[in-house]
Amino acid sequence: MTLKEPVPVAPGTATGAKAEPPHRATAWPEARAAAARAGTAARAGREPRRLPLGQALGHALAEPLLALTDLPSFDTSAMDGWAVAGPGPWSVRTETPVLAGHAPAAALTDGEAVRIATGAPVPPGTTAVIRTEHSRTERTDTERTDTEPAESADRTESTERAGGVAAPGPVLHALRGVVPGQDIRPRGQECRAGDELLPAGTEVTPVVLGLAAAAGYDELPVPPRPRVEVLVLGDELLTAGLPHEGLIRDALGPMLGPWLAALGAEVLATRRIGDDAEELYAAVTGSAADLVVTTGGTAAGPVDHLHRVLDKAGATLLVDGVKVRPGHPMLLAALGGHRHLVGLPGNPLAAVSGLLTLAEPLLAALVGASPSGGRAPVLDEVHGHPYDTRLVPVVRRGEQLVPLRYNGPAMLRGIAVADGMAVVPPGGARSGQELDVLDLPWPPTSGAVPAQGACFT
Repeated sequence: MTLKEPVPVAPGTATGAKAEPPHRATAWPEARAAAARAGTAARAGREPRRLPLGQALGHALAEPLLALTDLPSFDTSAMDGWAVAGPGPWSVRTETPVLAGHAPAAALTDGEAVRIATGAPVPPGTTAVIRTEHSRTERTDTERTDTEPAESADRTESTERAGGVAAPGPVLHALRGVVPGQDIRPRGQECRAGDELLPAGTEVTPVVLGLAAAAGYDELPVPPRPRVEVLVLGDELLTAGLPHEGLIRDALGPMLGPWLAALGAEVLATRRIGDDAEELYAAVTGSAADLVVTTGGTAAGPVDHLHRVLDKAGATLLVDGVKVRPGHPMLLAALGGHRHLVGLPGNPLAAVSGLLTLAEPLLAALVGASPSGGRAPVLDEVHGHPYDTRLVPVVRRGEQLVPLRYNGPAMLRGIAVADGMAVVPPGGARSGQELDVLDLPWPPTSGAVPAQGACFT
């Protein structure tokens, strides 16, 4: 046996602690970038589909959302009141008020006014709209009776003289200054036809649906949901009952499908396969999925068949091991035909690490989105690996991150109550240091952590 070369102690490592030599693997940021590139390249070969507005919620836009018309598409009244032309006072035309959804009234000439409703098209020649509460009307002397006051607010009805001759209409006065264009939404105020309203990749929210409808859309272009198949490997896994006699419960089968669906994937199936290389080969090469996700079998143990299966299938390894803890023996392979495989480690939290490192950025790129996340300061010092990135479950307390216990490769107790996974650089992080955080695809659980004091480091 040969002796290993001395390895420098990474910053943050205790003096005298033994450090392992770096394993031959991809740095964590580079692995994430490689997964995103793979997804982007695969997306280029996928045609978007068009969904009715009612079905597009939660998808991402496959193309920029361009206005199909001017908004508004005609000059409209922003208020209930009077459309007026020229300086006042104005003679009120006694025709039916101009209403939304109806054809515009005949053009106004200077000195004329007509009643108008919010959203109605303003008549040609309109100078401004005067709000009802900012106006008054009065009848002419020839219209008033002996008992009728000279000023009568909001009277627009005309009277008729004997013999059927129409009397002059009421006169409109403004109660405050009138500025040309006031309370008129001019055509194209919000956008012109062809303007980009939203870029590709924008998530379709309820407000986006409203904007698309206003801009004239009946359907929206969205990327097809990536099809994913999960292959859970191992003879030692139980699907029911208590662990016994060297057998353990399968924790990943129930977890990965819903997690991938929350990331926007269409999960075709979750299949369990024993430690059989031929069965695994048939499952990988026969899958119709855009992304095959496997669990276990990524290392070099006696029943770790995945590398040999990928070699036999003619796959190209894009990432073979990542400098991250837990989960370093993860991998990413191109299967051909814009299809990929992500190999996750078999330990549950290590598998979560692989999911966030490789599967999430690949799926996000496939639909033209970006993985969610942010940055926040960590409350306490976090121990790091000497030369690898470390992913640690955390909860948010105010503006700070609090690391959780139970963060070993086989443990799910910490991540079950976490808000995300903090990205701890090699050597660790000091108190107050800002860290990247990988969000989980469901609402935060902060404030609902049981036995808080027992869960924190």
